[in-house]
Amino acid sequence: QVQLVEYGGGWVQTGGSLRLSCVASEGTDSNYAMGWFRQASGKEREFVGGISGRSDRTMIPDSVRGRFTISRDGAKNTIYLQMDSLKPEDTAVYYCAARSSRSVAVTSTLISYAYWGQGTQVTVSS
Repeated sequence: QVQLVEYGGGWVQTGGSLRLSCVASEGTDSNYAMGWFRQASGKEREFVGGISGRSDRTMIPDSVRGRFTISRDGAKNTIYLQMDSLKPEDTAVYYCAARSSRSVAVTSTLISYAYWGQGTQVTVSS
């Protein structure tokens, strides 16, 4: 089973930036796609970015496009979520997720992800 740990959450003012990272445990097959979701208080969990398990292809929803970017390092065991021009509505717990080991295609569907981190809080205030 894949273990995921998020880092980089915190408090920022409106217009500020944060960079989240997610470290995945090593496994026999690490070609799974990974993504980021967020869940604000009283709202459903929302997809905010994903990356393919075999390429640099990414998927960013309209809600955060132009402000959020996702990337992966050369070791292929860490993904990043760069968040710029943050707004109060970005306040949420951000979760890293991974698909099963052989599911390489990026997707925005919540149920497509098999493994989840514990989340990291991002708070944006004016």
